[in-house]
Amino acid sequence: MVTTLKPRFGAFNQGDIPTIACFNRSTTALGVDFDALIAAMQAFVDNDVAPVWGTPARLVRSTGFVPGHWAMVFLDDADQPGALAYHDLTPDGLPESKVFVKTTLAHKQAVSVVASHELVEMLVDPCINLVTMRPRSKRVYGYEAADPVEDLSFPVNGIPMTNFVYPAYFESFHKPGTVQFDHLKEIRRPFQIHKGGYQGIYEDGVWKQVFGSHPKKQRVAKEDRRGRRHEKRSRLELKRSSRKHMPPKKK
Repeated sequence: MVTTLKPRFGAFNQGDIPTIACFNRSTTALGVDFDALIAAMQAFVDNDVAPVWGTPARLVRSTGFVPGHWAMVFLDDADQPGALAYHDLTPDGLPESKVFVKTTLAHKQAVSVVASHELVEMLVDPCINLVTMRPRSKRVYGYEAADPVEDLSFPVNGIPMTNFVYPAYFESFHKPGTVQFDHLKEIRRPFQIHKGGYQGIYEDGVWKQVFGSHPKKQRVAKEDRRGRRHEKRSRLELKRSSRKHMPPKKK
């Protein structure tokens, strides 16, 4: 008699397909219909991200955090009352992404591109703790799937979605041009940074950013990027959001 052991999982929703509750608390118009945005991001995950990274997910519209679900919350900006009270994790301790709509539009960026950027990086590294190293290098690279190609996008259902790198991007043994390193085929070698992108690295005891070009470095210096994933890597721990942001229970 053969006994089949039930696997034990130790990561966020490992062995299951996470459901991501998407809700909008921004008073600023998104520039795109919210339901259409969610549908486009679902197609982006199904057709582009999951086949490469093995990270399927189901996106649903909600009015707030949903027990057992990951989350993506849309806010005006980091100075909106309570904005940063939506911390790094949901009240259940599951992954959460924040999209600051007013800030995004002020810097002439598409909300859909920023949202899909946060989405693909949350799926690839939900705990914001994955890193890798290159041989013969003291640099540690954060596993961010969209940062190196941040300024590039492509349409999904007519709505722009972010470009993103493939797993091969973090595999230094590949020779230039031998495999596909990003979705739009703009990257030619591992760890290359597009002129419109950047890469978070840990070096000399601190997290810092390396940019693909000086103009990109100047643009980022002028932007308010509080609450974005890259600034969370330097923290000692991730904080849970308050349960006050849960939708009211139905009577």
